[in-house]
Amino acid sequence: MAAKENADSAANTGRLKQIALTYKMTRRADSKVGLVVAGVGIVTFGVFLAVGFLIDHPIYLGILGFILAFLAMAIVFGRRAERAAFGQMEGQPGAAAAVLENVGRGWTTTPAVAMNRNQDVVHRAVGKAGIVLVAEGNPNRLKSLLAAEKKRMARIVVDVPVHDIIVGDGEGQVPLKKVRTTLLKLPRVLAGPQVTATNDRLRALGDLMSNMPLPKGPMPKGMRMPRGGKMR
Repeated sequence: MAAKENADSAANTGRLKQIALTYKMTRRADSKVGLVVAGVGIVTFGVFLAVGFLIDHPIYLGILGFILAFLAMAIVFGRRAERAAFGQMEGQPGAAAAVLENVGRGWTTTPAVAMNRNQDVVHRAVGKAGIVLVAEGNPNRLKSLLAAEKKRMARIVVDVPVHDIIVGDGEGQVPLKKVRTTLLKLPRVLAGPQVTATNDRLRALGDLMSNMPLPKGPMPKGMRMPRGGKMR
């Protein structure tokens, strides 16, 4: 019993530290986050309390107002924290891959399945909506990079919808902060077994890192072979 209580206490402490860290990071990009969140809580509680006095039930409405005020504060804080995080990531290499990693359950993400010498990059996500190629970099160069990746996949993947997204703020592009919602709004056309089969076939293609040739000659000092790797 004591061990369980200690574990619960440690978990709660960890959550509080995480919330505090998130608040500090958000405040760097959004200096008014504290005032806005507090204002939402005060207004929500005040409205319910005032209604409670009007209908002669201040205690009941006060308790309900407190609960809903806390919920409203959590929602507003979450949205502003997410917006601040996207603002800090925007324009950074690999930002789209970070977003894809947090899309949610049911999606399998493979970063950097294609890249050129200018560091324009294409990431891949697979889910019930099919295959989604998310590209970041120069839009003009990305068109040929996306076309080449689609051609490469077409050899082994048939009858699976393929969508492509170019991250950016230009016409026909999707802002970084809307990439996740764009994926989640795509129609679901594949069943679970089809998603698994698609992932297995695409895994056979490998990604950019697994397809990269090993340099010839002696291995640099201190460098280790990956687990399962063989010397040729």
